[in-house]
Amino acid sequence: MLIGIDEKYVIRDLFYPQVGHPNHLNGNPIRMGFWMGGRFAWTSDPGWRRELRYEPGTLVGDSQLTHNDLGLRVRIQEAVSPTRNRFLRRMELHNLRPDIEEVRVFFSHDLRLAENDVGDTAFFHPYVDAMIHYKGPHYLLFGGQSSLGGIFEYATGIKAFGGMEGTWRDAEDGHLSMNPIAQGSVDSTFSVRASVPPAGAAEVLYWVVAGNDMTNVERSFRELVELGFDAELEDARRYWSAWSNRTIPGMDRLPIAVQDLFKQSLLIVRTQIDNEGAVIAANDTDIMETNRATYSYMWPRDGALVSMVMDRVGYEQLARRFFAFCCRVISTERPVLMHKYGPDGTLGASWHPWVVDGHAEVPFQEDETALTIHAIGEHYRRHQDLEFLRELWDALVAPACDFMVRYRNPKTGLPLPSWDLWEERRGVHAFTLAALVQAFRSAAEMAEALGDRRALLYANTADELVDAIQDRMWDEAHGAYVRRLEVKGDGSLVPDYTIDSAVLSLALFDVIPVEDPRMQRTIDRITTVLRINSPVGGLARYEGDYYFRRSDRYAGNPWVICTLWLAQIRLRQAKTTADLAEPLQWLEWTTRMASPTGVLSEQVDPDTGAMRSVAPLTWSHAEFLQTVLEYLETAEQLAHLPAS
Repeated sequence: MLIGIDEKYVIRDLFYPQVGHPNHLNGNPIRMGFWMGGRFAWTSDPGWRRELRYEPGTLVGDSQLTHNDLGLRVRIQEAVSPTRNRFLRRMELHNLRPDIEEVRVFFSHDLRLAENDVGDTAFFHPYVDAMIHYKGPHYLLFGGQSSLGGIFEYATGIKAFGGMEGTWRDAEDGHLSMNPIAQGSVDSTFSVRASVPPAGAAEVLYWVVAGNDMTNVERSFRELVELGFDAELEDARRYWSAWSNRTIPGMDRLPIAVQDLFKQSLLIVRTQIDNEGAVIAANDTDIMETNRATYSYMWPRDGALVSMVMDRVGYEQLARRFFAFCCRVISTERPVLMHKYGPDGTLGASWHPWVVDGHAEVPFQEDETALTIHAIGEHYRRHQDLEFLRELWDALVAPACDFMVRYRNPKTGLPLPSWDLWEERRGVHAFTLAALVQAFRSAAEMAEALGDRRALLYANTADELVDAIQDRMWDEAHGAYVRRLEVKGDGSLVPDYTIDSAVLSLALFDVIPVEDPRMQRTIDRITTVLRINSPVGGLARYEGDYYFRRSDRYAGNPWVICTLWLAQIRLRQAKTTADLAEPLQWLEWTTRMASPTGVLSEQVDPDTGAMRSVAPLTWSHAEFLQTVLEYLETAEQLAHLPAS
């Protein structure tokens, strides 16, 4: 179960039974509002001062909302249970007025069960004093209480159909119609009363219980009653505090803000990983305002990069689940990983064609398969688990590597065309080549460990690809490695001279040494062209980037990923401890781009720093974690160098 809350303190995403699917809100709201002294305000209304945060080192929210005109301050603690499909919210209502006040708290549920509003039912369930929405195998139970009792008033009704707005409008006069059931496109609202003394406080509780049938949610609710609301909230607090408590040598040498974001990034990454192994790119339906699709898919590239860093920190079970997921979804007919997948392993929505220039072609991004192979290799190096490697070898590693060995142009040694990591253009890409070199080097090492005779084939293929990069991807006139070779219908290769941060992968993936003169010239071109010369700063994705473009004064918006790539490059270039200053600045830049809850977006506005596109982006957090670890490792190495 995953709950997403926006900056106006409205629940906008509710995923169950998997992280990423289905979203029973699809961006529509679960609202919370307050009636006090004859006045009413939803948390999304003007007039609120909102401070949204987590308790440090946990996934327990600790937020505060203040509305001076209402005379109300609300402190809220909330969490999803780490072991049960339950969401808990405890509210302390603080009366800022001089008289005792009755406060009514309203909760309104605008659901699209299974991601559509056809055939939903909402009804008041008197035996458990709760509002229940259900359709098929999806049941959601909503309840609340205070010292004055449970649900005070309720209503169900039609919404977003026939001109009906929904029962949330009924709440704004402080009363509800008491209509007990509705079907179709429906919503529900209920209220809980509290009596709050002057300059005093009262407590209101709210919960959401998910299950696959009526018996399941009723039983789960009764378990909550038996365990106790406070005990379950405390269980969540202790669990996530223990889970995130990783000892990272040297961490204390970093600024506190960087340390805090490191720990919170670990937790945020975990929220985006389904227990069946899918590493979801981002669960944020705000993206549907510009595109009728979401990021709630598993891109193998993102999954591989996230799994590698989580494995490195000590969460190897998450990496193993990801590898098992990839084994389940890879095709035996075409043993490569496709564009993206749903968390249940089904093929994700795509815009890559299966026919190009009249010819059939597998529409994949080859770097995704290559990076997954490399992630498995890194896992083996770290854990030396030959039995686990054997399971992955025949199911995934060997078939994929054999396919990629063959998927090359025999004349050039380059891979045949596939789609780039930005999913925008087809060709032979620097990033893909770098990922392939890593994959074949890892495959050669794993084959050697298993006694597989293909070890030499894979090692030679990696060397051939490095030679091909040097022969075909370097352009002396432009003084840089090109980001892509476009393959024309006659087979000719046309360089794409667009400056692209993804070319840094040639050094980041240890294909070309960072001190190589050609690589140094390429790095200089990238940093000169893509650096954002504004108070916000950062590095753009590539020159002319159109995605969420805000201004033609810059190459594009600053991307968290790309900016952290620059930090990683500077770490590889570092020769003395003084050279650590710039990478540290980029780590601190990242903390400034994070929300108060520690969430990192995909990109930010170059003039204001406001988040753009999805947030959280799992990959952004993974690159931050990776950069911190590389910083600490480099700092340790430089500290032990002899003085010059």
